[in-house]
Amino acid sequence: MKLRTMVYASLFAAIIGALGLLPPIVTPFTPVPITAQTLGVMLAGSILGAKRGGLSLLVFVLLVSIGVPLLSGGRGGLGVLFGPSGGYIMAWPIAAFFIGFLVELFWKKLNIGLYIAINVAGGIILVYALGVTYLSFITETPWTKAAWAALVFIPGDLVKVVAASLLARQINRVYPLIERDKNVHKASKAA
Repeated sequence: MKLRTMVYASLFAAIIGALGLLPPIVTPFTPVPITAQTLGVMLAGSILGAKRGGLSLLVFVLLVSIGVPLLSGGRGGLGVLFGPSGGYIMAWPIAAFFIGFLVELFWKKLNIGLYIAINVAGGIILVYALGVTYLSFITETPWTKAAWAALVFIPGDLVKVVAASLLARQINRVYPLIERDKNVHKASKAA
C-alpha cells in the first residue's frame, strides 16, 4: 500500500472522528442517534474515490471496534457495532466505496446534480438499506417499522448530501485527488 493512500485514509478517518465531537441527537422514534458523521462518509467517497474512501471508513470502523471512542457521544467498542446503530456504522465503508466508485465512473461528467444523486444513492439509500435491515434484525422489529422510524434522518441527511456535494465539487475542482491519481497511474504505465 502506498504511503499517500495510508495518509489520505488516516486523514479522513480522523475527519470523521472529529465530526463525532458534535453531540448526537436522540429521538424518540429510533434507538439510533442522528450524527454528523455520515457527512464524512460522503466526503470520503466523493473526494478520495472508491479504494481510499472505503479504506478510510474501514480504518475508522476497525478503530471503533477496538474501543476507540470516535463515534458521536464518545462511543466505541464492539457493543456499539452489535447494537442498534451497528448496521449503519458497518455500512459506511461500503457506502464510501460505492460513492467513490460512482464518482470515478462519472468523473468527466460530474456536476452538482450528479454529485447529489451519487451521495443520495450511497450516503442515504445504501446506508439506510443496510442500517434498517440490521436494526430490524437486532431489535426484532418488523423491517417496515424500522424503515418508517429511519425517516427522521432524511432532512438532516439531505442537508449533508448538499454540503458534501458542494464541498467535493469544489475540492475536486481545485485539488482533484482522483484525477491526479489516474494521471499518475497512466504516466507510470507509459514509462
